Amino acid sequence: MWTRALALLVWLMLALSGCSSEPAVLRLATTTSTEDSGLLDVIVPDFERKHDATVEVIAVGTGQALKLGEAGDVDVVLVHAREQEDAFVAAGYGVDRRDVMYNDFVIVGPPSDPAAVSGETDAVAALERIADAEAVFVSRGDDSGTHVKEQQLWEAAGLTPSGPWYQSVGQGMGETLTIADEQQAYTLSDRATFIARQGEGADLVIASEGDEQLYNPYGVIAVNPDWHDGIDEELAAAFADWLTSPATQDAITDYRLNGEQLFFVAGS
Repeated sequence: MWTRALALLVWLMLALSGCSSEPAVLRLATTTSTEDSGLLDVIVPDFERKHDATVEVIAVGTGQALKLGEAGDVDVVLVHAREQEDAFVAAGYGVDRRDVMYNDFVIVGPPSDPAAVSGETDAVAALERIADAEAVFVSRGDDSGTHVKEQQLWEAAGLTPSGPWYQSVGQGMGETLTIADEQQAYTLSDRATFIARQGEGADLVIASEGDEQLYNPYGVIAVNPDWHDGIDEELAAAFADWLTSPATQDAITDYRLNGEQLFFVAGS
C-alpha cells in the first residue's frame, strides 16, 4: 500500500514539474527608438501571451544590434539602417529580412535657433548652416541607425564636422536628446523618440523636417541558425510573422503619444 502511495506521489510531482516549465525566451536586439518610444511595451506582451514566451529586449544602436546578431548572441534583430541590414543578410548572418514600419528623422534644436535653421526643409542645408555658425551639435556617435544617417547627411554636405562645437557622445537617442537639451544644442533624432520625450521638461523644438532623405524604415531579421548553436529558429520566425501580421501592424498604427502617431506600417 505504501509503495503504491509513494509511486503515486512521485508521479504527481513529475506531472506538476512538467506543468511548471519555464516559458521560452526570445532574445531581441533592437534600436533604442523602439524601446524609448514605448512601442515595445505596448505590443510585445501580445506576442508573449500567444507564444508562451518571454522577450528579452536588448536596446542598443543598430550597429551594435547587428553585431550581437553576427555573434549569435540574439535570435532576431529589429533595426533601422537599410544598407547595414542588407550587408548583414548578404554576409549570411541574417535571413528573411522583412519591412515592418517607418517614420522619419528630424533635426531638433533650441528655440533660440542660433544657426537660423527653423523652417529649412533641406536637411543638408540645415547642417551647413549649423556648421557655418559653429552652433553646438550633439552627435550620438554610436554607429546607430541615426548616427549612420547623420554621417550620410554630413557627407552629402561635403563636410567633416570637428571642433568644440561638434560633440560626439556615444549615447543612445534619449541620452543624446537630454545632453542636447542641457547644452541648448542641435541634434538629429528619430521623430518617435523626440515625441516620446516631449513633456519631460525639454525645451528642444523641431528645426528642420520633411526632407525625403530623412525617411527612416525599420526591418526585422532572423539570425541565421546555421552559423551558431542556440538560436531559436522557430521562435524568431514566429516573432517576424507576428510583427508583420495585420493585427500587430494595426497595433503599431494605433500607437500614439501626445496625440501623435509615431510609426507608420510598411506600405502605408
